[in-house]
Parts: sequence; structure tokens; C-alpha cells
Amino acid sequence: MKGIEEAEKFYLQVGAKMLEDEFPEYVSRIAVGLVGHGSECYGYDDAVSRDHDFNVGFAMWLTDEDEEKIGFRLVRAYQKLKEAHFSSSSRLSAMGESPDGVRRTSDFYCRYTGSPTGPKSNLDWLYTDGDFFFEATNGKVFRDDLGEFSAIRSRILFGMPEDVRLKKLAAGCLSMARSGQYNYSRCLAHGEEGAAMIALANFVKSALDVIFLLNKRHCPYFKWAFRALGELEKLSDLKAPLEYLLTSENDAQGKKVKQELVEDIAHSVIKEIEAQGLAQDEDDYLEPFAYKIHAKIKDAELKNMHIMIG
Repeated sequence: MKGIEEAEKFYLQVGAKMLEDEFPEYVSRIAVGLVGHGSECYGYDDAVSRDHDFNVGFAMWLTDEDEEKIGFRLVRAYQKLKEAHFSSSSRLSAMGESPDGVRRTSDFYCRYTGSPTGPKSNLDWLYTDGDFFFEATNGKVFRDDLGEFSAIRSRILFGMPEDVRLKKLAAGCLSMARSGQYNYSRCLAHGEEGAAMIALANFVKSALDVIFLLNKRHCPYFKWAFRALGELEKLSDLKAPLEYLLTSENDAQGKKVKQELVEDIAHSVIKEIEAQGLAQDEDDYLEPFAYKIHAKIKDAELKNMHIMIG
């Protein structure tokens, strides 16, 4: 059973009753679920995940006002509940953090976006890495009658301003063109194989960012990016060739195949860009597409930034 399934089961079987019995006046104001840091929140946990930073439990999010009134009592009640059902605590690494427990909704979103209510301006959206947005909206909310936690969650999931998406897409497409379509083969021709591998890695990372943006989704932390790519509606078939670029042999035949794959991947991205009406061009090189996407930005501040900022 996945960690998030265990968390929901624990909440439904014993957590919900604890809240109803001990906090009847507040139970409809407490958001419950499992969201945030940890493979279990992504739904990607396996046997390896349980050797560290893994914990069966659920999270409860409170308004600032409610936390002042019942936060301490709720923490104690939850600790008592866990002690009664689990004999050992989880092992956390130096950077580990359990996603369960009691938190303010405002603190949760501040951690990921710098604001208690999520990103506000185009610049907030632009300068926050997509993996923070992904982690703030992964997992599952089991109950949220009040709706405050879920409203912010939904806005982060689906509310990226189109101008920001275009800005990030333009930067990503230009990076793909320069690192993969241009510099990878040139580095090989110069005999700079280490530089060629850096170029190829940059191409793959930029391609991942672009593909998620074309799906209007946030790209997760690199550890889970390929897993999440395979779940996307559009361009999920690029998962295998992108992984091949990073994992296959670098002999003469491997280099030839990789150069061909770079062009194939770029062509697939171009087809999707054209299908979405973002840019049209006769070229198979991504650079002109990047500039045409950038030209569609309406926000003057974003449009006047260097194209590679995104």
C-alpha cells in the first residue's frame, strides 16, 4: 500500500473520530490530507523510500486564528493518536522533514511560494521554481470543508498567468536550441566530450521544463521529473528518448543516435508549439520559435526582460 493510501486510511479509521470527539467546534474548519515533501506525497514511494524520511500519518492545516486557539491541543492530540497506533517513529535525515502533523495554512504556502496565500504577481510566478509549486500541490486533500487550503492549492495548480508561461517557454526553447541542437554536436566536433555532456544534460533539463509548460503543469524536482513526465497528456512519449540521452553509451554510434534524437525531440516540441498556436515557422531549429513565443507576451515588464530569464 502506498504511503498516501496508508495516510488516508489512518485518518478515516481513527483520525476523523479523534477530531470529531475532541474538536467538534473546529472539525469543519480543519483541512486534512497529505501534501508536500516526501515520496509518499508524490505517490512515488516504494520499499526503498521507507529506509529514511518516511512516516505514516496525515497533515492538518489551520487558519492563523484557529491555530492560536487550538494548535497546541491539536498537536498533543495527534501525537497521542500516533503513539497509540505506531510503535516507532520515522528516521529523518539531516535535511528530512515529515509532511504530517499540524501546520498553519499560511506557513505551508509561505514555505513554497514566499507568501501565505501563494504567488501574487507575475514576478512571483516567474522567479519561483516549478518544483516548489509541484510540491505545494502534490498528494491529496482528504477533507477541507472551509476551503481555504484547497483554494490556494487550486490557484497554484491551474493559475499560472499565460504571460509567465510564455516567458518560461521562450527561455526553455532557446536553451534547448542552444545547448542541444547547436552546442552538443559542436562540442563533439571540437573533441570537448565533457562539455558535450553538459550541453546534453542542459538540453534534457530544458526539454523537461518545456514539456511540462506545454501541458500547463509544473515540473517537479529532478528526482521525480521522468516519473511525472510519463503521466502527462502531451509528449509523454518523449520520456524514453530523453532518458536515453543521459543513460546510453557514448561510443561513435551512440553519439550519432543522440544527435538524431535531439532533433527528433526538438521536432516533437515544435509540433506541439504549433498545435497550440504559440508560433509558426518553417525552420526545424527551436530558436526562432523561442523569439516568436516571447513576442506574444503582453506584460511589458516581462517582455522587456532578456529572453533567457524564465
